[in-house]
Amino acid sequence: MHVNDLLKTAVENGASDLHIKVGTYPMMRVRGTLIPASEEKRLDAEDLVAMAATVLPAGHREKFKDNHEVDLAYSVAGLGRFRCNCFQQRNTIGMIFRVIPMRISSIDDLMLPKVLKKIAAEERGLVVVTGTTGSGKSTTLAAMVDEINSTRTSHIMTIEDPIEYLHRDNRSIINQREIGVDTNSFAQALRSALRQDPDVILVGEMRDLETVATALTAAETGHLILSTLHTSDVAQAIHRIVDVFPPAQQTQIRQQLSLSLNAIVVQQLIPASTGDNRAVAVEVLLANHAIRNHIRRDKMENLITEITLGKRQGMISIEDSLATLVRKGVITAEDAKMRSARPDELESQLRT
Repeated sequence: MHVNDLLKTAVENGASDLHIKVGTYPMMRVRGTLIPASEEKRLDAEDLVAMAATVLPAGHREKFKDNHEVDLAYSVAGLGRFRCNCFQQRNTIGMIFRVIPMRISSIDDLMLPKVLKKIAAEERGLVVVTGTTGSGKSTTLAAMVDEINSTRTSHIMTIEDPIEYLHRDNRSIINQREIGVDTNSFAQALRSALRQDPDVILVGEMRDLETVATALTAAETGHLILSTLHTSDVAQAIHRIVDVFPPAQQTQIRQQLSLSLNAIVVQQLIPASTGDNRAVAVEVLLANHAIRNHIRRDKMENLITEITLGKRQGMISIEDSLATLVRKGVITAEDAKMRSARPDELESQLRT
């Protein structure tokens, strides 16, 4: 059983991920549910060793030997690109592949709010896309980069681990750097990017204090910074950024963040009512004067009120988004209620 054959099956079935481990059938996630990709045989340790040898270049094999886990991008000619995480479990190899679509979908294709085009048009500031693992953050960021690439002349630098979507120069020039291949770390690449005449910098993830600090400074000094966090709402995103720093610095960081933040986009993927796809629900915070003031004063509990008051500016609460999807028949009311942080507010919107 060859790994490329399993990846072909995953792509043909519209899977988002392929799971491979010793002792089970290969499994793929289709519309959120794990199902067998093949029931030919349960994989053994030799199968996984052979698959890892196919996928891992020599440098990544050494890294896996040292660290017992490694991230990389894997390409199959004529099929597509995949983000792979290879790891050790129970002294055997496990592998997870994320399917990366060959074509970069636009903001309109993804049925994301039009306000994301406005956010992408900004020339400076920090934009954070948040959500749980597998919620489509990378796809949304790729769509925003594509929007910039299609509408204005900019120099765009991306720093990713690994590179997922491959961008081609259109109106903009795009350079893409991969951690472990083209640079050693997010923080190092971001520091270097500031000397490379960038207009836009995409940071795949803000993982550590140095990366966050450099991103905030870059956003303040005239660059548009796009990045991601693994949080489920806007308040958590702000807390995550601030809490990276020691307590003695956090007041200063809240001040800096209040000045540099442009927008936070929170998204969830929800099974479509038809059962054949998933829909995206989005919450959008735009940093106006009131929101900047709440960030400075650490009043995160007031953000949802400001989002509700800011609808005319393009802000969207998750309840707004869920209610719209229910009214259009895209998702069921039951699924919407399960994912709402304020089910009473959602219920009220659905009754109007």
